[in-house]
Amino acid sequence: MATRAEIDEAAKGRTICSVFLDTVSAHGTRIAVREGVDPGGGRAATYGELGAQVARAAAGLRALGLRPGERVLLMVDNGIAFRVADLAVLFAGGTPISLYDTSSKEQVTWLASHSRAAFAIVQGDAQLERFQAVSPRSGDAPGATPAAAGLPDHALRQLVVIEPPAEAGEPLTRWDDLLSASPLDLATAAGEVASDDLATVIYTSGTTGPPKGVMITHANVVWTIESQARAFGRRAPGYRTLSYLPMAHIAERLVSYYEAVDGGYDVTCCPDVSLLGRYVVGVRPEFLFGVPRVWEKLKAGAEAALAADPSRAAAFIPALEAALPLRLAAIEGTLGPDAEQALARLDDAAFAKLRAGLGLDRCELPITSAAPIPRAVLEWYIAIGVPILEVYGMSEATGPITSNIESRRPGTVGRAAPGCELVLADDGEVLVRGGNVFAGYLDDPALTAETVDADGWLHTGDVGVLDGDGRLRIVDRKKELFITAGGENISPANLEAALKSIPLVGQAIAVGDGRPYPAALLVLDPDAAGTWARAHHREGASPAELAADPDLLGEIEAGLDLVMAPFGRAERVKRFAVLGDEWQPDSDELTATLKLKRRAVLAKYAAEIDTLYD
Repeated sequence: MATRAEIDEAAKGRTICSVFLDTVSAHGTRIAVREGVDPGGGRAATYGELGAQVARAAAGLRALGLRPGERVLLMVDNGIAFRVADLAVLFAGGTPISLYDTSSKEQVTWLASHSRAAFAIVQGDAQLERFQAVSPRSGDAPGATPAAAGLPDHALRQLVVIEPPAEAGEPLTRWDDLLSASPLDLATAAGEVASDDLATVIYTSGTTGPPKGVMITHANVVWTIESQARAFGRRAPGYRTLSYLPMAHIAERLVSYYEAVDGGYDVTCCPDVSLLGRYVVGVRPEFLFGVPRVWEKLKAGAEAALAADPSRAAAFIPALEAALPLRLAAIEGTLGPDAEQALARLDDAAFAKLRAGLGLDRCELPITSAAPIPRAVLEWYIAIGVPILEVYGMSEATGPITSNIESRRPGTVGRAAPGCELVLADDGEVLVRGGNVFAGYLDDPALTAETVDADGWLHTGDVGVLDGDGRLRIVDRKKELFITAGGENISPANLEAALKSIPLVGQAIAVGDGRPYPAALLVLDPDAAGTWARAHHREGASPAELAADPDLLGEIEAGLDLVMAPFGRAERVKRFAVLGDEWQPDSDELTATLKLKRRAVLAKYAAEIDTLYD
């Protein structure tokens, strides 16, 4: 509680706008954002240059008629323009709301209606087309109201395009026109923004139902930044990190935008998650946040490269096995001098070049969150000298709930973040209280009251256990446990994490609600499957052909026996089916941040699931 009081005082009265101006004043000549990693390619902007653009864009938005408190939808690539747009909306008194770039026309229409947004800023033609149903028609006077344009009352009044098409079919407001406005006095504008104003609305990804609008205030953001600074220490200006997840995701917004603005960090923006491996090598980040699937993909790529050199691959496995207990002892602080020297020799021989090849040789804070990470993946990174920290959070807590640097222990997400209170309810549900707890769901007071009780406790919906040192381990989502026909309550998340530790498996969903036993649908990891195909003379085989290959299925079967061994007999997956196509981000199966859309998968693959119980 003493820490809570310190954080409350440090955050008091501050906003993202005032934080940004402090950084511009102190570190205006430092690089804030980079686009591209190729020598001589891409663009970069300093904090001072961002400030100058924000002043003009904010003035342009006000001139277009943006009023204090109004909401602005953003569908903009991570990069310089996104930061300018988001900050400009805040300085103009509005609330920026990022949408996933893959949102359909129908989703955009729903979100525009639900948020009652007045403006939208989009990247280019591909995004523009999805906003036509809720934007003013050609020929309308600038600033025309929706009613005057014959549109529903939730329609946007203004649509701004950063990269307008060469031959626009209707009058558009161009981003360059905003940047040509006379600059706003940012200090005066910042003084008009209150700490309890909305900084953003995060729409949940819809894994458990329709999206909910999570209202995050300036106070929530600044309080969380102060808490994280106490958890991980304040990093020096110029600290390098990457931005690659959508800004509609609270983790990306916090770590590569809000915290970067506060600390004067140097952020490189990766335009596509499929390019992340190359960007990590090019940037060599000091901090890297990744959902479990990102870490799994980087590991699979490294293993595929090792497999191309059989002698090196043969020596690598014994080195991993020898290093792991030494690394774990080092984490616990029990590594003796002789063992420390042995680990140093092993590291020089087997792992230093691998870390450099991955671009992780300078990564001080490798962090994972959003879903359980398979134990085998976690231990692989620990063994090679990249000790990934598991943390736990959610949008409704402005991101992090726990921190795990001083209390790190593999398999746990650490203790409560500084200033946060964390307890378990009678049924094991994790409850949280602190300045990071959100302001409620947009236009849904009933759901807000269900989620945050009268005493200020956020009911997370996650089930956890605490060890004797106060470290939290998440065991499942409260509403995602399934009950077999035999009455067993089973955690699908735990089974899925184990299944994904089978080398050939990239994605998995465990099923069994009302069924006689658990079963699973599996998706091949494309890198691991490609390596297997080359080693078994199946070059050129399609994913569907590999998914039906008896030898490959036999290897998965053997792996299944191993990974299910720690589970009770009633919990173990008894049968599985391998699907032929990889699940892509923001598809029927996965959200844009690679979370499993459980309900959608169960519906889409109902026939395949039924065959597992024939």
